[in-house]
Amino acid sequence: MVHIAAGPITMPGREHFNARLAPITEADFETLARLGEAIWRLHYSKIISMEQIDYMLSGRYTAEKLRAYLNADDRWLELLWLDRRAVGYCSHAISSAPGEMKLEQLYLLEECRGKGLGGLMLRHVETRARARACRVLMLTVNKHNADSIAVYRKSGFAVREEAVFDIGNGYVMDDYVMEKVL
Repeated sequence: MVHIAAGPITMPGREHFNARLAPITEADFETLARLGEAIWRLHYSKIISMEQIDYMLSGRYTAEKLRAYLNADDRWLELLWLDRRAVGYCSHAISSAPGEMKLEQLYLLEECRGKGLGGLMLRHVETRARARACRVLMLTVNKHNADSIAVYRKSGFAVREEAVFDIGNGYVMDDYVMEKVL
C-alpha cells in the first residue's frame, strides 16, 4: 500500500483525517465502479448529457479495463481511502511522448473536496512522474469543467492545446489538453 500521509493530516479550520492511496485489486473493482458512478453523475450532469455519462461509465469500469492496471509497470490506478472509506481515485500512465506522464483520472466525492485531498493525489502523481524521469505531466479536461480547470491552473498546469476526441456512439469529448512542466 502506498501511503500519502504519515498519520493524520492537519489543516487549520478542518477536521483531522487519515488518508492513504492504495493500488486497486480485483476486490476493489465494484467499489471503484460505484464511486465513479456517484462522482460522475453528480459532477458531469452539469456539463454533458446523462446519456453520454451512461455511455462513458458503461465502458470505463469493466473488469477487463481495470485489470490492465493490476501489476502494470506503465500505468497505475489507486483508490483514496479516508479512514476506511473509499472517497476518490486517481489513475496515471506513461504516455507515448518521451518524458511525459498522463494524469488520466483524478476524482473525489463532492463532500470531500476543499480538504486538500485532491492536492494529495496530484502531488502523488507528480512524484511518480518524477521518479520515472518524466519532465511533463499532462491531462485532458472538458472545456466546460471550470472548477477542475481552475484547480489545475492553480496547481501549475497551462493549456497546451484544444482537442476533440470521438469516443463513439455519436459522442465526443471537447477538451483542453493541459500540461505542467515538472
